[in-house]
Amino acid sequence: MSEIPTNPQKQRRGLNRVIHALGYSLQGLHSAFYEPAFRQELWLSILLIPASFWVGQNWVEVSLLSSTVVLVLIVELLNTGLETAIDRIGPQWHDLSKRCKDLGSAAVLLSLLLCLGVWTAALYGRWLGA
Repeated sequence: MSEIPTNPQKQRRGLNRVIHALGYSLQGLHSAFYEPAFRQELWLSILLIPASFWVGQNWVEVSLLSSTVVLVLIVELLNTGLETAIDRIGPQWHDLSKRCKDLGSAAVLLSLLLCLGVWTAALYGRWLGA
């Protein structure tokens, strides 16, 4: 019986595994930076996360404001991963490939709407609310 080659990451333990996992994560962020949508959202987050400390009136509001921005980045990373995996399969059009990409795009849209809603409510409460 032949041995199925395993991922070397699965054989690592302890701090060695953590260090290699961090390296893979940094490579992923580096790759994502070349995606226009991620780059736009990253630049927006560079503005919005510091602004959350000014807009938020307590630690809960600051956490909500900044976490919704980070959530947009997370969902965009997952969407990019889905699209990349679908593109690896092949360039030909397929209904399931389209559906996968559309669902990923819808997830990004929902995260953006959530972020917009939380920021709108916080800005309203800060300047127009009681």
